Amino acid sequence: MEEKKLDLNSIIGMLLIVGIFFWMMYQNKPSEAQIAAEKAKKELVAKEANAKAAASKQIVTPTAIVAGDSTQLAQLQKTLGGFAYSATLPSAKNDVTTIENDFVVLKIANKGGYIVEATLKNFEKFEKKSGQLVSLIKDNNADLNIQLQTNDSRVLNTKDLYFEPTLSKVGDEQILSMKLKAGANEFLEYKYILKPNDYMVGFDIRSQGLNKVLNTAKPMDLQWNLKTFRTEKSISYENRYTLLDYEYGDEKISDTGHGKEGAESPEKVSFVAFKQHFFTSILLTNTPFTKAELKSNNLVVDEKIDTVFVKQFKANMPLAFTNGELDYKMNWYFGPSDYKTLKSYDKHLEKIIPLGWGIFGWINKWIFIPLFGFLSSYIAYGIAIIIFTIIIKICMSPITYKSFLSQAKMKVLRPDITELGEKFKKDPMKKQQETMKLYNKAGVNPMAGCIPALIQLPFMYASFQFFPSAFELRQKSFLWADDLSSFDSIYKLPFHIPLYGDHISLFPILAAIAIFFYMKMTSGDQQMAAPQQEGMPDMAKMMKYMIYISPIMMLIFFNSYGAGLSLYNFISNLITIGIMFVIKNYIVDSDKIHAQIQENKAKEPKKPGKFQQRLQAAMEQAEAQKAKDKK
Repeated sequence: MEEKKLDLNSIIGMLLIVGIFFWMMYQNKPSEAQIAAEKAKKELVAKEANAKAAASKQIVTPTAIVAGDSTQLAQLQKTLGGFAYSATLPSAKNDVTTIENDFVVLKIANKGGYIVEATLKNFEKFEKKSGQLVSLIKDNNADLNIQLQTNDSRVLNTKDLYFEPTLSKVGDEQILSMKLKAGANEFLEYKYILKPNDYMVGFDIRSQGLNKVLNTAKPMDLQWNLKTFRTEKSISYENRYTLLDYEYGDEKISDTGHGKEGAESPEKVSFVAFKQHFFTSILLTNTPFTKAELKSNNLVVDEKIDTVFVKQFKANMPLAFTNGELDYKMNWYFGPSDYKTLKSYDKHLEKIIPLGWGIFGWINKWIFIPLFGFLSSYIAYGIAIIIFTIIIKICMSPITYKSFLSQAKMKVLRPDITELGEKFKKDPMKKQQETMKLYNKAGVNPMAGCIPALIQLPFMYASFQFFPSAFELRQKSFLWADDLSSFDSIYKLPFHIPLYGDHISLFPILAAIAIFFYMKMTSGDQQMAAPQQEGMPDMAKMMKYMIYISPIMMLIFFNSYGAGLSLYNFISNLITIGIMFVIKNYIVDSDKIHAQIQENKAKEPKKPGKFQQRLQAAMEQAEAQKAKDKK
């Protein structure tokens, strides 16, 4: 291929483009006067915002009700209506109440009554020994709100109102009652129940005596918003697996958030999961929401700049009144996106783990997860992946043998097939008929080589789903890879290559080399086994290209994938090369196959199978139609 060179015109063009770019930058640069005006404008806006905040604080600043002090209550009622009572209690201040066990720390604010911090005690962000615990909720990245519609036509938001906390303990359970009061015995309550050694938190929403305060004719809107923090080394890889999942209808699971934006409106929703790659926040309800408005927005536009948040999730669900009161039994889950942990709750939560649909999911659930779980409970995870791969490949070796045997038989028949091609060069239909007769007479099934390959495909695809979803690989090291769930960088590039990244991972390189030699070993036999058919593309030429294209694709697309998957692919191809070498040199005897085929030719042809019979009948019908058209 002729090498492209830069000529004088190209150089001049590039210089002009650069010059225009800098000229535009200079022209768009604000003047000193504009900068001063903008600064003054910002200061004015900041002063107004501070004034509004101060005014807001004055409205909700808590002061206890004093006997005979009706003026304060009257003023608050102008703004808060029936809930003015809550703003006059001692709890009307920006305090938090902490409940925790060995797994999680939860901080619940008086203002809004919702969880303002959820930290997992046993997991660290980005890398092992980073010293930064995983916080799913922190620094105002989340809120929970019920939009209250009162009988006097007010619209209030619970996130702006003050709840009264009461912490108690019943056995090993910590119970936190947060009450938004409209009177001594009239309130909206959030109740949090935390058990020992559990990621699941009981969460009840109920009202008492509010039927005279609230408009109960229509449901209240429960609004839950969360901006997910980045917790992993590769934000692009984490983004790919950060989704909004939900269960609706008759235990159906779906998700949204694959693109830049996503929105769904499912009915009869029993849980909503704001799922990150390896951690998740879930709201479950015993009484399904009649409908939910779910939205997802990708916050990663530029990976170099957008490094804090991954996606923003929003959920809006109606809370229906029963006999004039709210009464919902729900749960929160703040914990790992681990298949076994989620499955232990028996609430179908494990279905949010993307194991693949149909047979792919079945292979992962009933073969890969139990087998890998058993191996990794006794040995290191890297060694477990190697042994896991060896077991899978040994189990698949009979299929590999069948595939290679079929190729060997087709290779022996190639001269005869080529001869038929020359003999019936001008009659493709006759050529196909005679080829099928030859296959039948020799006792060779041309589909025998395809079927074993098709059987192996589901296992290959299942592995592409299993390893990226395997929580147990997170921050587990092996050889030079410090995290098998992320890329195994051995060199940081000083620049970014599109589709490839800014680093070099070693396991994808090894896997690419193994694929190259495997395809080099098998391509010759495949070409000999499958002679080119008239009107069909030249498979030999395509295979020559694929020998180089496949390794390059492995290098590009797997450079930022988890090292565990690349290790599996490397060992898998390495073992396949070994199996093929043994089969080719020590098990399959080409001379014996040739003798067997010659013996089969001498015998009475076997009755063709149903598929061959239908194919033969179709070809004869086409031949008859062709002859008819000529007349």
